[in-house]
Amino acid sequence: MVRFPGSLRGRGPSHRRLLRVPARLLRGGIPQCGSPSASRALTYPTQTGFLRGMRPLSGVQRQSLWEGVVFMIREDIRNIAIIAHVDHGKTTLVDQMLKQGGVYHENQQTVDRVMDSGDIERERGITILAKNTAVHYQGHKINIVDTPGHADFGGEVERVLKMVDGVLLLVDSFEGPMPQTRFVLKKALELKLKVLIVINKIDRPDARCDEVVNEILDLLIDLDADEATLDNPILYVSARKGTATLDLEAPGENLRPLFDAILQYIPAPEGEAEGPAQVLISTIDYSEYVGRIGVGRITRGTFREGMSVVHTNLETGVTSSQWRLSGLYQYDGLKRTPAKDVSMGDIVALSGAEDLSIGDTVCDPARVEGLPFVKISEPTVTMTFQVNDSPFAGREGQYVTSRHLRARLMRELQTDVSLRVNDTNSTDAFEVCGRGELHLSILIENMRRQGYEFAVSKPQVIYKEIDGVKCEPVERLVVDTPQASAGAVIEKIGRRRGVLEHMSGLDRVRLEFLVPSRGLFGYRSEFMTDTRGEGIMSSVFERYEPLKGDIPHRNVGALVCHETGTSSSYGLFYAQERGTLFIGAGQEVYMGMICGQNARPDDLVVNVCKQKHVTNMRNASASEDAMRLISVHPLSLEECLEFIDDDELLEITPKNLRMRKRILDANLRSRANRQSNS
Repeated sequence: MVRFPGSLRGRGPSHRRLLRVPARLLRGGIPQCGSPSASRALTYPTQTGFLRGMRPLSGVQRQSLWEGVVFMIREDIRNIAIIAHVDHGKTTLVDQMLKQGGVYHENQQTVDRVMDSGDIERERGITILAKNTAVHYQGHKINIVDTPGHADFGGEVERVLKMVDGVLLLVDSFEGPMPQTRFVLKKALELKLKVLIVINKIDRPDARCDEVVNEILDLLIDLDADEATLDNPILYVSARKGTATLDLEAPGENLRPLFDAILQYIPAPEGEAEGPAQVLISTIDYSEYVGRIGVGRITRGTFREGMSVVHTNLETGVTSSQWRLSGLYQYDGLKRTPAKDVSMGDIVALSGAEDLSIGDTVCDPARVEGLPFVKISEPTVTMTFQVNDSPFAGREGQYVTSRHLRARLMRELQTDVSLRVNDTNSTDAFEVCGRGELHLSILIENMRRQGYEFAVSKPQVIYKEIDGVKCEPVERLVVDTPQASAGAVIEKIGRRRGVLEHMSGLDRVRLEFLVPSRGLFGYRSEFMTDTRGEGIMSSVFERYEPLKGDIPHRNVGALVCHETGTSSSYGLFYAQERGTLFIGAGQEVYMGMICGQNARPDDLVVNVCKQKHVTNMRNASASEDAMRLISVHPLSLEECLEFIDDDELLEITPKNLRMRKRILDANLRSRANRQSNS
């Protein structure tokens, strides 16, 4: 007799039952699906029931079977991630799944987008960090990972896919597949994850579900999806109303069809039921009480609170000394609940090691084996973070030295797998590489709120040399705009070396371009102006291509302060005739600080601190009363990063954002420009 794994149904110790199969059924190897011997094996009666639904085992598993290793399928657990393009409704759907999954008490007050717990996430309405939760449905535990939708945070999506067995791919019923939809779907298919297609926002008045389904099928075929993915049902969901249906003609009443589809089409986790414990850390969290917390899915064995473990990294080959599991947690709703033991297939959070990092494998010292981590896409944008050396340095920040700056950036590397930090020739400056402007701007905003003061340079793309040819990153840009604005968009993207690949639509036109990443720097503000605020643009990294040539960055100059002092209404009134002001009256400025945008291409030095001289002459015309500023346009962090040029810096403090020239003195700046042009 040979021990063999069986289907695991229900809850409790019964899931660990070992089914016994006559060895004669296994002569010649494990029977494959579809063969007569396989069907006999799948229905062979035993003392504990039938082997219905048994999955075929791989070659490695067959060999381990003869060595006495027992494999188990956890039918009581499903691990899924919800992936989609930005603003397609992932977090809203998770809200409804939590409500209908019994997480909340009756009449309990809840907030929208409960998974977006960060301040910046709630302010901007986007998901930045992937987060775990869990619901219970018909005796099954469904672990859910809510992921970011913006392309700049694609690294968050890539790393959490190692924790799940399937994904829900959400697609907007009007927008259809967007660049990030293609990116996350490609990553899921590369990892052989099961994909369940969900059309969201079907209650939109402009929904076009049938067309979107065809677009999704074209995308699946283009990405070489298997037949099983193409045969899976498509669910139609209204995340806001909390309904799902398999047929548009039959409106849904709740999310039961979605839960049923998850249980039926997303495979249950499987692995070694017994043996030394092993888990791959995919996420790092932090608690003030227990320190660093590693989160991952258990691939083998059982972890118990207080047991001795080690962690190793397959890439570096470094193995730690033994340490004790001081905390063991499972996800239940919105909480992490302490657990005495957690077995194979479940998602666990564990603590006890301060040097635990993403990509490490925590395992039993009796069998130290590192697991391969997913390859994270390389960053494409770089910026220089340096110590602030402006005349106002040290006034507003709590952490201002290079030691503070370096320690903070190195700490960020432990949780952000997409980030790279390199030293430069100067001890006061560091090269920080990320996936895009938004990726780096979120890091800057977090550091600013934590009391750091520093300066950053203009974002630059990362070039590569491929087969002796200098190449640059190219992005796939999708634009949705009114037809009247389509011509202006095509013209502007053409100037930025973009190539139009596809165009469709009548009243609203969808344009698809391949454009160099550096061609998109500073374009968003122009785009919103050209489309009168009605356009939507999104991009995702496509590939590296040979350098396209020069691309204009800024066709206007800057208004630069002449002296240090306090801006006055009198000085600003005469400066506003030259362009657009970024500052108002009563603000402290210094020589070389940028206070506005010049209407002409060259920089212009203006005196915004100028005061009206007091005389004994009566002002009969009351002209001073009429000196009112037409408009002041303070720039946000992203707008500042778009505006600054190569010879400028952005000063970051907890209270202010100030753009400045690298060389503050106007005479020295002019001399340096003449030398560079000669």
